Amino acid sequence: MSRLGNLGARLYRGEVGYDFVAKRMLWYGVSILITITAIVGLGVRGLNMGIEFKGGAVYTTPKTTVSAGKAEEIAEDAAGHDAIVQELGTGGLRIQVSGLDTKAANSLKDDIAAGVDVPVKDITAELVGPSWGEQIANKAWTGLGVFMILVVLYLAIAFEWRMALAALIALVHDLTITVGVYALVGFEVTPGTVIGLLTILGYSLYDTVVVFDGLKESSKDITKQTRYTYSEIANRSLNGTLVRSINTTVVALLPVAGLLFIGGGFLGAGMLNDISLSLFVGLAAGAYSSIFIATPLVADLKERDPQMKALRKRVLAKRAAAGSKDGAEQDGDAFTEVPEGTATAGGVVGPRGRRGRSTENRR
Repeated sequence: MSRLGNLGARLYRGEVGYDFVAKRMLWYGVSILITITAIVGLGVRGLNMGIEFKGGAVYTTPKTTVSAGKAEEIAEDAAGHDAIVQELGTGGLRIQVSGLDTKAANSLKDDIAAGVDVPVKDITAELVGPSWGEQIANKAWTGLGVFMILVVLYLAIAFEWRMALAALIALVHDLTITVGVYALVGFEVTPGTVIGLLTILGYSLYDTVVVFDGLKESSKDITKQTRYTYSEIANRSLNGTLVRSINTTVVALLPVAGLLFIGGGFLGAGMLNDISLSLFVGLAAGAYSSIFIATPLVADLKERDPQMKALRKRVLAKRAAAGSKDGAEQDGDAFTEVPEGTATAGGVVGPRGRRGRSTENRR
């Protein structure tokens, strides 16, 4: 078995672990900081909406010797609006100008033909009305709303309302960060972006549901024992799926990174950026929220339950009594190997430590 596979098995058995739940205030603080940055970027810079949402015209020229930069100057001078020009694999240009009506679009076609030195009849012009983009946006919002409602209902029925609320907060967290990144980097928002945003919701929810399913099984009849608190059970469940979550995210990010950095960057296929950026940021944010936000938030909400409060008191009282009877505490080094059957609440994956007798291993 590989070292990563062996680590995953030990994490699953609870032999080693990292206490994500105990450090939840740190993760909350990081998430709040990132979210505020995204919201500020969105408020200050706004989204660079594509022509599909603002309306305008798209011109496709045959092969020409005029550069994209020169064509952009020609189009902007003639139209009086900002233009975006992309070089095509055929040697032609794709020129998009927003805010044009039919009359202005026809006039601009003649100016572009003269500027890039190609016949007018060889230029393909496509006029896009803003109403089409508005319909796409409305359908996207409707789809997003229906998805959120169905997710909350499913999780509330299959698990419980606290998990449904935590998953919903994690999804909003991921969407806010992704939209904020679009505002900060200035990438154009197109229907491809909308598709990417809707796609990442499923990826973001996947890891969260996997952890919640393990937590549901582990916390069954939890009040009948005095070994672990709910937070410790939640942390064990999270550690048990940690390697799986990381592997799934890395495998999903690699092809998306290829689209974004190679296809959209080195090869200049700018249209790939529309969907690849939203997928890349959304997948990374989804993995982060599943590990650092959703599960700790469930533990926070659950620990407010009177039964869980009573359980925590019993567990801590038993540990205090056992520690007093033994007359000695365990080694306080955070880098320890946790004996099988004990809680991982204070353990961190690291070098092998002293295998002392655990006061938590006794019932």
